[in-house]
Amino acid sequence: MKISAQDEYGLRILLRIARSESEDGLSIPQLSEAEGMSASYVAKLTRTLRLAGFIQSTPGQKGGYVLSRPAEEIRISKVLRALGGALYDEGFCDSHSGAFRICTNSVDCSVRSLWKIIQYSVDHVLGKVTLRDLLGSEQNANRALENIVRYLNQAQAMAAE
Repeated sequence: MKISAQDEYGLRILLRIARSESEDGLSIPQLSEAEGMSASYVAKLTRTLRLAGFIQSTPGQKGGYVLSRPAEEIRISKVLRALGGALYDEGFCDSHSGAFRICTNSVDCSVRSLWKIIQYSVDHVLGKVTLRDLLGSEQNANRALENIVRYLNQAQAMAAE
């Protein structure tokens, strides 16, 4: 599996905006310079993030982008879906049928089961991670993510009993 550049850069831009202390937010040129990306690519990513409801623009000459809601309300699973979509969705098999119109394994597919469980697992973990969990240092983010995984493991163990 690969994480796309759009996923990585979009999340970095969202974090940069969340960390900004300016009430006016950060402009496209500021984001472009801070992240080392072209202004046109930053504009594309901020548009996607704005349309998905994660950021909003502030008016005026000094205007820029700010979070549209608190960082603890922004789930990383939803951000990644807005940026690049899911690893697996129901239309996946239709677009991977090989030379045939319909996949030869469309009735009984063990590979489809694998992709579904991977997507479920990713959604389950990322659904618990918020933008707030990633705002601190890497060490703090590691601690927050370890706590989330520990919580999920405990919840799974309790459900199994």
